[in-house]
Amino acid sequence: MRTTRAVRVRHAARAFPREVPAGSAPARQPVWLFDLDNTLHHASHAIFPQINRLMTAYVARVLGTDDATASQVRVDYWRRYGATILGMVRHHGVDPDDFLAEAHRFEDLRAMVRAERGLAQLLRALPGRKILLTNAPVAYAREVLRLIGLKRAFLREIAVEHMWVHRRLRPKPDPLMLRRLLARERIAPSRAILVEDTLSHLKRYRRLGIGTVWVTGYLRRVPPGGQPTSTADALHPMQAAAVGARANSPHQPAATPILFANRPGYVSVKVKSVLQLKRRLVRRG
Repeated sequence: MRTTRAVRVRHAARAFPREVPAGSAPARQPVWLFDLDNTLHHASHAIFPQINRLMTAYVARVLGTDDATASQVRVDYWRRYGATILGMVRHHGVDPDDFLAEAHRFEDLRAMVRAERGLAQLLRALPGRKILLTNAPVAYAREVLRLIGLKRAFLREIAVEHMWVHRRLRPKPDPLMLRRLLARERIAPSRAILVEDTLSHLKRYRRLGIGTVWVTGYLRRVPPGGQPTSTADALHPMQAAAVGARANSPHQPAATPILFANRPGYVSVKVKSVLQLKRRLVRRG
């Protein structure tokens, strides 16, 4: 009986969390789905390098290998499955909660966070509901939101622990997870707008009929012929792979610089900062 109850409680914790009551909103207002890392704050400044080191160390311990091999495996699993955690669970039977906890240990997160001022005012000014949709763990996501002044900015915070569908972990860019979220919230895809820095997520979800906003301000640029200064300075694997950034990968030689002048067809709006959202949307009518 105790075992059954423990399993039931664990699965309940992984379900989509209840939304904070906010009264009825006009049916035609948009529903904003905001990513967190490198969208609402500058994760590549210090947080992603730390996550890279922690993930690599974790993979190395599980595989019993050196850091260089572990880093290759880490990136390969992201490219194959969309998230390193999926490869580690599928091929090595790791506990996803343990993996997430070990990959997001920070002695002084406050000192690592960098964000723009005015985000709370911007989110309040945008019409419609706002939902946080992040592949990061919930404890980390909530602490970052608190540190950047967005603790009460979202009606719901959906983190990776909440992305279990049919007993399988399905983080972004899994389409079934997003379809389930939209169905549960009774949101027509045409009303949903995903605000993201990761192009592969935007591309996959645009096929569902949602609007897409690409945030480029925190994506690292490499000058012609330049190389990353060290592995610790490299982007999170999901950033490097998502923009086809071989020049930003610690595992590939630098080739051409990453330029963000073009807007892919599956991107509805491209902005450098989320602070530009209201002005750009007004301009588009």
